[in-house]
Amino acid sequence: MTSPKPFMPTERQLGDFVGSWSLSRSITPAQGAPARFEGEARLSRTANGAAYEEAGVLYLEGAAPMKAERRYRWAEDLSVFFEDGRFFHKVPAKGGRTTHFCDPDTYTVDYDFSAWPVHTVRWTVKGPRKSYVMVSRYAPVAAP
Repeated sequence: MTSPKPFMPTERQLGDFVGSWSLSRSITPAQGAPARFEGEARLSRTANGAAYEEAGVLYLEGAAPMKAERRYRWAEDLSVFFEDGRFFHKVPAKGGRTTHFCDPDTYTVDYDFSAWPVHTVRWTVKGPRKSYVMVSRYAPVAAP
């Protein structure tokens, strides 16, 4: 009888993320009502890496659903930049943790690729201005 092989993470490359993804996100603040986002994310190749765009609907308790969108730029080495070019963070190629400090708050992010291509991104934000946990689940959109 052979023992099962331990999970060995594969290093993700930018091309692994290119395409369309169904996106479901929960946002749980330290205080107040939770929120959720349902939409789609798309990563498209550009001359310098890729453009990330997400669009969907944000649901907040006691408010009408509202359209929401977000954009980032990704580099070949999985560095993520805000639209204005400022560095945001670098996605760990094998999954795992990284951080972003946005004075005075700290953003800790955990990338989980263990069920690839479905993957989750968990942000834990702590500080005097913001305190919440945001979990995003990405699943490939089936081609028509």
